[in-house]
Amino acid sequence: MRNKILNAIENHARINTEDLAAITCSTPEVVEKELKKLEDENVICGYHTLINWEKVGEESADAFIEVKVAPQKGVGFDQLAENLSSYPQVSDIFLVSGNCDLMLVIKGKTMREIAMFVSEELSTIDGVLSTTTQFILKTYKKDGFEVENISKDERFALS
Repeated sequence: MRNKILNAIENHARINTEDLAAITCSTPEVVEKELKKLEDENVICGYHTLINWEKVGEESADAFIEVKVAPQKGVGFDQLAENLSSYPQVSDIFLVSGNCDLMLVIKGKTMREIAMFVSEELSTIDGVLSTTTQFILKTYKKDGFEVENISKDERFALS
């Protein structure tokens, strides 16, 4: 039952308990108890709505920030990641392999606002050795959903 619930809400966060009960051959009361348990166990970490802010005229900017760090003895990357998570501009933090240690997703009103955060806040944190900023210019797909219709290039179409 757990996996059926998780699969259903991962793709449709607004699904109601009656529909989940039908999917799991259960009752809404049992589903509500299971959802509460999953939330308490931090299996379900939140519910998400994906909004294309460009469509409503809101100015926003997002960036990927590659961060090279000096891990702290005894805590590795965890303490720095915990510190970074306290900044409201930091949307996501990932420990990654490759040329950097942490990958951050930063959200702001403008590219300048993000640049100021990186130069004045992020780069001054003890343990941060270097950063590389990559601004997101356009989002086509996010969290499995198309945000912008991807038009096919007609130049290569054969008639």
